[in-house]
Amino acid sequence: MSAPAAAASATEQTSTRAITTAPGGGKARRVKERLTSPWATAAAIIIAVVWTIPTFGLLVSSFRTPEEIRSNGWWNIFVSPSFTLENYLDVLTVQGASSANLGSYFVNSLVIAIPAALFPIILATMAAYAFAWIKFRGSAALFVLIFALQIVPLQMALIPLLQIFSEVLGISGTFPAVWIAHTIFGLPLCIFLLHNFISEIPGEVIEAARVDGANHTQIFFRIIIPLSLPALASIGIFQFLWVWNDLLVALVFSGGTADVAPLTQRLAELVGNFGRNTERLPAAAFISLIIPLIVFFSLQRYFVRGLLAGSTKG
Repeated sequence: MSAPAAAASATEQTSTRAITTAPGGGKARRVKERLTSPWATAAAIIIAVVWTIPTFGLLVSSFRTPEEIRSNGWWNIFVSPSFTLENYLDVLTVQGASSANLGSYFVNSLVIAIPAALFPIILATMAAYAFAWIKFRGSAALFVLIFALQIVPLQMALIPLLQIFSEVLGISGTFPAVWIAHTIFGLPLCIFLLHNFISEIPGEVIEAARVDGANHTQIFFRIIIPLSLPALASIGIFQFLWVWNDLLVALVFSGGTADVAPLTQRLAELVGNFGRNTERLPAAAFISLIIPLIVFFSLQRYFVRGLLAGSTKG
């Protein structure tokens, strides 16, 4: 049997084992029973309602006139309902914005978020496989060092990294600078989470592929990647949302220029001096939610599987 065929066969056997043991297994049933009690359900509903109220208020405010926003609270909509699309027109048109509409900043955020989510995941997957299944001197100490980097505040690295980008590399104020910064800051957590998942893959699957002649490249692409798709999707959602909602890193490394600045920077500028245009902020905030919602709901099934991965093993 060739190495690719052996790797594919091992992947199929592992998937079959997971299907036969996880969904209908006794441990999975016990975990589900402990997590689905009436009290847990009631607490989850209460938390969801309390968490949703401010978001609902922001949505209502996005359809209110500036005079109503400044004079009373959003809950008055139930007493005297009135709606307007003026706020959305202001932030979506060039005439309504102080310097430019949201369109170019929306594109900038996409250009920043997509590579800044893919790069750390690609590098972290290879590093996690190496730490989990390739034995080399100092691997344990190096992994502990990478894990410890999670507790270092990223603010400590902003100025030194900015000096390197501007004085050494000369890429300050460009998209590559923002991509590299987000990749550096996201790698420790991505490596840690992916290592925990990849290390739980049954060792006999890896050994069977090695016996049949598969090298590390074939094992990585034909076994590790297919079996790690739920974890990759979950981490991808987290990384994409973190980059999309980030203001500090993008503001520092983009140089504040409109050609590179993300949507979050534009949201901070929309209110104008002394907060005189605060009515624009709720509408612009909900426009910025479109892409994260699309990403989350399109990968939702992988997200849930990734969160529960490993809970029914053993």
